Amino acid sequence: MVTKNEETNFQEKIKAIQDTMFVLGGKWKIPVILSIYSGNKRFNEIASSIPTITNRVLSKELKHLEENLLISRTVIDDYPVRIEYALTAYCLTTEEVAAPLEKWGKNHLKKISGKV
Repeated sequence: MVTKNEETNFQEKIKAIQDTMFVLGGKWKIPVILSIYSGNKRFNEIASSIPTITNRVLSKELKHLEENLLISRTVIDDYPVRIEYALTAYCLTTEEVAAPLEKWGKNHLKKISGKV
């Protein structure tokens, strides 16, 4: 029989994982982060570095990442006005999540392709 404390811990684990997946999950968030990490700072640079992402989707993902404090957006008052994106120090903590996911993904690909 599961105790009330074990049930609470289980529910907290599920919520934490769901929160992580909400912030980092999906097809485009990690590629956007990696693009900025690679030195792409402006919208068009990021867009051109990620094959098949649309401007609308990129705009949405940048806003989501900014709302979650993973990137910062700086407006440079020049002519024309420039907007640059940068990773926050907080974003660098996602490495703790990304490295195991990368390892699991590589192993999974080997497993399903029969190259284990």
